[in-house]
Amino acid sequence: MHLPDLSEENAVSGRLIAQLTKIVGEKFLYSDEANRQQYARDETEDLMFLPDVVVKPADTQQVSQVMKHCFEHGIPVTPRGAGTGLSGGSLPVQKGVVLSMERFNRILDIDLRNLQATVEPGVVTQTFQEAVAEKGLFYPPDPASRGSCSLGGNLAHGSGGPRAVKYGVTRDYVLNLEVVLPSGEIIWTGANVLKNATGYNLTQLIVGSEGTLGIITKVVFKLLPYPTKNLVMLVPFASAEAACEAVARIFMAGIVPSCLEFMERDAIDKTIDYLGLPMVVPPHVQAHLLIEVDGNDMDALFKDAERIYEVLAPYETDEILLADTTEQKEILWQLRRKAAYAVRHTSVYKEEDTVVPRAELPKLLRGVKEIGHKYGFRSVCYGHVGDGNLHVNILKGDLSDYDWNHSVTEGIREIFHLVVSLGGTISGEHGIGLVQRPYIGIALGEVQLELMRGIKRVFDPKGILNPGKIF
Repeated sequence: MHLPDLSEENAVSGRLIAQLTKIVGEKFLYSDEANRQQYARDETEDLMFLPDVVVKPADTQQVSQVMKHCFEHGIPVTPRGAGTGLSGGSLPVQKGVVLSMERFNRILDIDLRNLQATVEPGVVTQTFQEAVAEKGLFYPPDPASRGSCSLGGNLAHGSGGPRAVKYGVTRDYVLNLEVVLPSGEIIWTGANVLKNATGYNLTQLIVGSEGTLGIITKVVFKLLPYPTKNLVMLVPFASAEAACEAVARIFMAGIVPSCLEFMERDAIDKTIDYLGLPMVVPPHVQAHLLIEVDGNDMDALFKDAERIYEVLAPYETDEILLADTTEQKEILWQLRRKAAYAVRHTSVYKEEDTVVPRAELPKLLRGVKEIGHKYGFRSVCYGHVGDGNLHVNILKGDLSDYDWNHSVTEGIREIFHLVVSLGGTISGEHGIGLVQRPYIGIALGEVQLELMRGIKRVFDPKGILNPGKIF
């Protein structure tokens, strides 16, 4: 059994647009081309798919009513957060309705007694982090786009970010979700408790489902006490592979950094240029590790830093920069957080979100470069290497359209086979979405995929919710 392929016959009719207008209001429905184009793309390459109509519901009941009408008429619905995704997850590839969650932007409650917060999915990640930090609480997941991405998008893709190495990813902080199903029914997936052995874990099933099973309208997060102190260091290496090798050595020494990030030479050069910083990387430096340790005892953090210095002593490194001030720390973090924007600024690119056991990182980096040489493309690599997550950015540069669409595709396939052979998988935090869909069979067998298709059919028997993604 296959999920239905929604056809042009199911295009949004004038009658349905009138019904949707009654639900969300004329001000929050767009059917003109100029506005629809704004919702036709995200941050994935240069892809564009024009929806028939865009709606911006204000509350759960409006989402439910929109879904009931679309379910009844077999109309595709693509949920959308902030549009910062990198796998094409919010692209309306079968037209229909884009359901934007922009108006779901309220922090409903911060529960100081239970260290929990209830929020809507349209809240920007950094806004939420800062709101809880003001109350001495900590929400660790922080994707590079945290200043613009929404919590709902983070949930859809199981996003991580630099602090995942110590604190875990988005799914590790989710207690309960309010979800609208494709049929319009509204459910809560769990309970606002730290332990729950009552039936299947629907909460964790929804997290990472990329908007294919239901639309999240409220989230209950658990929070942590805020760590008050940190140290940040930038370590230059003469060899990129050596930098990757050092990652596992740090953990083997009993140190768990709050962040451990990798940037190869091209990544940091492009970012320095993009930010206009007065910095020059010495010619022999080929990579950097950005390392942060955090906690509440500065003496303990300095001891961790000393142990890291000892671990790195055998490697050929340049002068290690230990940031002394908040301003210096921010500059170092800007180098890492803006790397993706810097690469995007220079060329059309494809970003592959590979992840392997961290001890295998040197083999992965070496293999990526060898495969690029074989197929004639350049790559710029950086990532959250503390948890084995390497982002491989393949630049189009001067490649012909044919090579971009054929040779590079074969190279990506070979990279993914290498990743799986090293015990890894093809996406750590960006999701499968549209662009990784052709490769999912490399990581998952047919039995696993059919189980996933079966789950999709149970939640969405008409296949209307975010069609054309994952499978």
